[in-house]
Parts: sequence; C-alpha cells; structure tokens
Amino acid sequence: MSTTAGPALIDAVAADVDRLCTAEPDVRQDLPDSVHKMRVATRRLRSVLKSYRRVLRRKPVGEITDELRWLAGLLGVARDAEVRADRFAALLGDTGVPFDEQTVPLGENSAPRRDFGQRLVDEERRFYAGAHRAVVEAFDSRRYRSLVKRLHGLIADPPLRASHADEPAEPVFAGVLRHDFRELRRLVRTEPGLSGEARVEHLHNIRKAAKRLRYSAEAATEVLGKPAEELGRKAKRLQGVLGDHRDAVEALQTLRTYSSEAGESGYQRLCDAEEAAATKALEEYPDAIEFLRDQPLG
Repeated sequence: MSTTAGPALIDAVAADVDRLCTAEPDVRQDLPDSVHKMRVATRRLRSVLKSYRRVLRRKPVGEITDELRWLAGLLGVARDAEVRADRFAALLGDTGVPFDEQTVPLGENSAPRRDFGQRLVDEERRFYAGAHRAVVEAFDSRRYRSLVKRLHGLIADPPLRASHADEPAEPVFAGVLRHDFRELRRLVRTEPGLSGEARVEHLHNIRKAAKRLRYSAEAATEVLGKPAEELGRKAKRLQGVLGDHRDAVEALQTLRTYSSEAGESGYQRLCDAEEAAATKALEEYPDAIEFLRDQPLG
C-alpha cells in the first residue's frame, strides 16, 4: 500500500469512530455485550490516537482523548459490574432458574450458600443497572454530544501535523509498532523477581501495554499487511491471558469483601476457585510472551 501517514491514520481512526457511534443505540437498549463493545471501541480509539500522536496536533487530540477517557470510565464501571455478575453466577451455577432449584457445583447445596450467592449476584446486577443508567444519561448530555461532534470533526477536518502526516505511511506506522513493541518488552523484562501485589499490578501494566500494541498493530494492518496483522494477533493473545488473570484477581477481591461483610465462611471455595483461575491463566503467560524475543516486522 502506497500512501502518506496522515490519510492512512485517518482511515483507521474513522473505522474506530464508526464502531463507537454505532454502538450507542445498542447500549441504550442494553443489548447483550453492547457495553463491552462500546467500551472496547472507546479504548481502542484513545489508544490509537496516543500511539500515533506524532501524526496529529497535540492540543485538539489531547482534548478528545481526555473526553474518551471520561466515556471509557463510565462504560468501565458498568462493564466491570456486568463481568462480576456473570462470573459469580457461573461459579454458583446460575442458569436463570430460582436459586432454590439450582445445583451449586462448588460445594454443598446448603441454604446459606444459596442465600449468599443470591445476594452476591443480585448486588452486582443492581450495581450494573445503576451504572448503565449513568451511561445512558451521559449519552443525553451536552458533554457527550460535544465529544461525538469532535470525533466526526476529527475525520472531516483532521488536525494533522504536516511534518509527519506527509511522510510515507509504511515507515511511520512501522516506527509506531516498534516503539509500542519495545515498551511492552521492557515491562515484561522487569517482571521477574516481583511478587505479591507488586507483581499483580505490574502484570496489569503489561496487559495494558499489550493492548496498546494490539490496537496500534491492527490500525497498521492496511498499511503493513500480514506482519502487522500477526503482531496484533500475538499481542491480543497476551492481553487475553493477562485479562483472564486480572478478572480472577478482581473477582477474588470482591468475593472477599462480600464474605467479610456478610460474615459468611462457606464461600472460601469460591475464593479458592478464583485463585485457581488466576493461577491457570498465568500458566499460559510464558508461552504468550515468546513473540517478544524476536524483532517485530522482520
């Protein structure tokens, strides 16, 4: 593909803006997975604008990314509650029938377990409902409408830096991928030796860096072809492995909070299940980082 960096980037950004805007009606209707899709579109767009920031003027893009952070935060509160509710329901064998008719797969089918589980899932679903309402209210706000207008303006009249936007796209995009790749590799190399909470947080930072590399690589696929596509696929796998780990860790923290507040002891098995899930996710981590041994893009 032979083009300059500016138009190639705007083409990639336009696809992300379209994903974000077309997700809004589905979120309003609370369709399955709609909050997740819009959150991903928002984060992806913000990440791409950050990775390719040299091609764009700082001030107008900085204002847009600040507003995308706000929107992603609102969506994130709802999505995290949705994930916890679904995760706890699965752990407790929630198939949509009343709890007193369910089989609880992680231990004795006792009334205290069912009562605690019902409160656990219902509380997260109530939290999700409130967070979803906040998102819909935000859609009707002047702030959100202004953001959407800016996003469309970003495509119609992009704030390009001519010094970089007029360069051939291939070397500019390849340079961005090498930068994001090196940052991810740096974080991975500083992970050994960490333990406890410090390691958990560092792995979370590695996950975020893998996600950034994934999005910048996917944005570069039209320009760089198969090498960028392959790099994005490998970064996505690492992101997924550490995402599974993070979900288990956060679910475990929530379980412990509920258990402490409720005075329930029967849910240690649930905590054990989440600890096992976190451990299992990390078993895939060494293989998922193997691609960082090689230089990207040949």
